[in-house]
Amino acid sequence: MISLKENRKNMNILITFFSATGNTKKIADVIHKNLCDSNFSVTMVDITSFFSRKKEIQIDQYDAIVFGFPIYSMRAPRVCREWLQTLDGKGMNCSVFFTYGGFGKDPAHYFIKRLLEKQNFNVVSTAEFLGAHTFNHSGWKAVMDRPNQLDFKVAEEYISKTVRRFLGDDLNELGDFDKPIYEENLFDKAEKYRFGLITKLPTRDSKDCSMCGLCEKLCPVNAMDMKKGIADNRCIACFRCIANCPDGVLHTNDLSNSWDKKLEMHKMTEEEVNDLESKIYL
Repeated sequence: MISLKENRKNMNILITFFSATGNTKKIADVIHKNLCDSNFSVTMVDITSFFSRKKEIQIDQYDAIVFGFPIYSMRAPRVCREWLQTLDGKGMNCSVFFTYGGFGKDPAHYFIKRLLEKQNFNVVSTAEFLGAHTFNHSGWKAVMDRPNQLDFKVAEEYISKTVRRFLGDDLNELGDFDKPIYEENLFDKAEKYRFGLITKLPTRDSKDCSMCGLCEKLCPVNAMDMKKGIADNRCIACFRCIANCPDGVLHTNDLSNSWDKKLEMHKMTEEEVNDLESKIYL
């Protein structure tokens, strides 16, 4: 592994991300372009699909890693956390950015930093970016037009500051995040919350399906059966199949009635949710 203070052209950075509905990929693309424009050697690896996470990544060939995940129920998705547990950072510098739909993001930074440190990574920064909520595909209206140019500008600032730490130009360290007041098993239970709302898993409800098989191919947990046109109980409600269906024939039950209840639960208005800003943590 090269010294982090050598020429940036010799520094090899990996960006790896999970992006079911495209929000996290949009931020990853901005980061990728910024790094390439700054003459870094950059590799992008999308771990969203089921089989992509089965492929071993030789992380020893990289000098630093940027991880990108959505936030599901206040943490990175379980499939991402399980995948991270297969890695050994061996002291490598890394950073993590999240995308989220406006609710329940605070413990995510604490949990991901703790997990990555357990896997022998040195987390130098984290960030969070607003992105249209997954449930917008079924009737919600949470930050529908995000990420936008303002978020992309924060992404550029985030990677610029993160790179200074990768290179050793900024020797400051990321501080600790507040430990959640709730026991971790309660967050495990919170993961099931979405299935209290979703009473019908993604299902084909039209004869207009072209049987392209994209839903089955893209499913992160191998839950979708193209022939039957329905996801089984392995489904994590990421809605990747719905978001990417070229025929628009996959749907869940209508969630629009729960939108106002969600706002009430968080004591926020729709305008307040839409006005949330992306943040960097250094």
